[in-house]
Amino acid sequence: MTNKEIMEIALQQSAYDCNCKAEDFLSEQNIVTVSKAHSKARKYLPLPLECDLVSYGNNIVAQVSERTKSAVTEYIGKYPVCCCFETPNINALNDLLAPFDLKVCFMAEYFLPDVTKLKELDCGYELRVLQKEDFAELYLEQWEHCLTFDDRERDVLAVGAYDKGKLIGLAGCSADCETMYQIGVDVLPEYRRKGVASAVTSRLTLEILKRGKVPFYCAAWSNIKSVRNAIKSGFRPAWVELTARDNGFVDKMI
Repeated sequence: MTNKEIMEIALQQSAYDCNCKAEDFLSEQNIVTVSKAHSKARKYLPLPLECDLVSYGNNIVAQVSERTKSAVTEYIGKYPVCCCFETPNINALNDLLAPFDLKVCFMAEYFLPDVTKLKELDCGYELRVLQKEDFAELYLEQWEHCLTFDDRERDVLAVGAYDKGKLIGLAGCSADCETMYQIGVDVLPEYRRKGVASAVTSRLTLEILKRGKVPFYCAAWSNIKSVRNAIKSGFRPAWVELTARDNGFVDKMI
């Protein structure tokens, strides 16, 4: 699979997620669309959304509700693309969303593999490819970032690192949609900074590609450790996303 093919698959998936066309993300003009549920959207998205901004760097595609359409259109039309995803401008967005009892909740950067950089990395520990039955007993707190506790059926594949039979690091992937698998990774504290995370991540990425699926990796902008792991493992930034949710939902997360 080439980088071009990987990007085309990601753009089409974002189009399913955002109720638009894949080419909309390549436009120089912002696009606003009314959010709708889609059978091929990422399974964890609570569609429809009232305010969700996605950018692959060229423009913003905003999916909205009918009631928030005017406010969100005003916001993305006022600032440069990159500035719509950062403070202090996000404070202005929250002000515009306040009458609808909404506020910004999630902000993240998404990464896609660069097949010209991707390679299997060694950490000095044994690596094992794990099928669903192999990690059925691993839904434990130490692996909460790489396994999907609330929907275990989505977890399809993992790679573990072992020190004399002891599991010390794990990268798992969830089939969040038909064509793309999301990667998460955890390493036991005493084994961090030894290349374990990048070893299991890069190996899992290669295993996913062998199966004809596109791996993707999500990290908060402030999670420097995770971003570094993505880059070291052969990923590069692809798109960013900002999502608002109702005040009650946000307040429960604080």
